[in-house]
Amino acid sequence: MWKTVVAGLAGGMAMNLAMLLTFRGIGFGWNGDGILLTSSIQSQKLIAVWTQLEPLPLVVANPAPIIIGMVLFGIVHAFIYRAISAVWSPGILPRALRFACIVFLMGFAFWEFFTPFNLFGEPLPLIALELLFWAIIAICEAFAIVAVLESKTGAN
Repeated sequence: MWKTVVAGLAGGMAMNLAMLLTFRGIGFGWNGDGILLTSSIQSQKLIAVWTQLEPLPLVVANPAPIIIGMVLFGIVHAFIYRAISAVWSPGILPRALRFACIVFLMGFAFWEFFTPFNLFGEPLPLIALELLFWAIIAICEAFAIVAVLESKTGAN
C-alpha cells in the first residue's frame, strides 16, 4: 500500500514538472509570451479565459491547489495501475507506455476535445501541440509510477 502511495507521489511530481516545462515553459511562456497565447490563430476566447476574465484560472492565480491536486491524481493513478497491470507483459518500458496511453486517452485527450476544442474554439494545430504536451506529461507520470512499483525493493 505505502509503495503505491510513494509511486503516486512520484507520478504526481513528475506530472507537475512535465506540465511546468511544457505548458508553462513553451505553451504559455514564463512571461505570458508562449505560443498558446501569442499565436495569431489562437482563439480569443481561450486567451481571455487565461489572461483577462476574472477569476483567472487557479493554476495562474494560486497554483498550490492545482499542484496538490495533480499529486493526488498521481496517487489515484498509481492505485489504478496496480489494479490493472497484473496481466500485462513484464518490463518497465512496455508497462509505462501502456499505462501512459490509458491515462492520455481516457483523461487528457478527452479534456482537449471537450474543453479547448468544444468550449474555447481552439484551432486544431494548437490542440495538436497541447496533445503532444499531454503525451509527454502522461509518459513522465507513467514512468515514475511504474518505475517505483516495479522496483524490487519493498512490498506493494
